[in-house]
This record gives sequence, C-alpha cells and structure tokens, in this order.
Amino acid sequence: QPPPPQQSTGSSFFSSLSNAVKQTAASAGLVDASAAVSAAVGRKFKVLLVIDEPHTDWAKAFRGKKVHGEYDIKVEQAEFSEINLIAHADGNYAVDIQVIRNGTKVVRSFRPDFVLVRQHSYSMAENEDFRNLIIGMQYAGVPSVNSLESIYNFCDKPWVFAQLVSVYKTLGPEKFPLIEQTFYPNHKEMVG
Repeated sequence: QPPPPQQSTGSSFFSSLSNAVKQTAASAGLVDASAAVSAAVGRKFKVLLVIDEPHTDWAKAFRGKKVHGEYDIKVEQAEFSEINLIAHADGNYAVDIQVIRNGTKVVRSFRPDFVLVRQHSYSMAENEDFRNLIIGMQYAGVPSVNSLESIYNFCDKPWVFAQLVSVYKTLGPEKFPLIEQTFYPNHKEMVG
C-alpha cells in the first residue's frame, strides 16, 4: 500500500490558517463540515484585501502573481471608509465592502485570506479614524502583508518618535541622528 500523500514544504501558511478556521467553524456547528472541506479543496486562489484609495489599481499589480507558486491572488480593493468588519474570538470573521465602481454601488461580503494596508488608518480630520478596523483585523488574526501592530502604532506620531528616540539612545547620534523635538502633553504646557 502506498504511503499517504504528504503536504509539500511549500504548502501555504494561508491555506493552513484558512483550513483551521473552517474546521473550527465546522466543529462549532457554524457551517456544514463537508461544505467547508469541499470549498477549501476546490479553491485555487487566495483573497487579498487591499485597503487603499482608488488611484492605484492593485488588481493589475497582482495579476498573474501567485502565493507559494500555486494560488492565484484575487484582489478586493476598498478604502477604510468603505469597509465594515465583524470578528469573533473563535477566529471567524467577515468583511463587508460598499464601493462605487463606474457609478454603480457594489456590495460584497467575503473573508480575506490576507490584507495589505496602504491607506493611513488615522487622521485628526473628522471621520478619519479607522483604528477600530485595524483592531478588528488583529482580533480576528487576519494575516497582514504589513504588520497590523506597526500600522496601529503609526497612528500616533509622538508614539512613533518615542520609538525612534529609543533607537537613538541605543545607537547614539553618530549612527542614528534625529531631528530634535520636544513633546508637550497639551498646548498649555507649550506656552507656559
């Protein structure tokens, strides 16, 4: 009798994660186990959610590219303001997007296998705080091309500069020069 087939060493981390989530959902009775397995077996693509403004066509950038040489990349692109996310502690999550494409409203719900964040998730402008979506993706364990922790940390510029000061103190001004800055907790301290 031939030995059982083994997974290749190039098998996808994303595939393993996706299968684990599907198996967990199936064991919890959230989905039909046979449907979850057949969907995983038949699918030869990974869904990449790109969060960016529409000036760059990320689908075009990833056309013909593969994950681990075997999975095509299907790109879903939206801005933070067009995204909603629900994440459960068991690893189950869903992303909903509502985008306008060529004057037509497109609504989709899907589970991205991984995400690429190219848009700032926080600005002091009104309605420009999307940190909750970064937290939701971290909560769900969505794999990210660029670290969700770094994206969240970069929401606050003084926090980032504090990290640079730490490197400056370790390496010294010759190896890691920094522009001198002063932190004030509020405007009263600055003028006092």
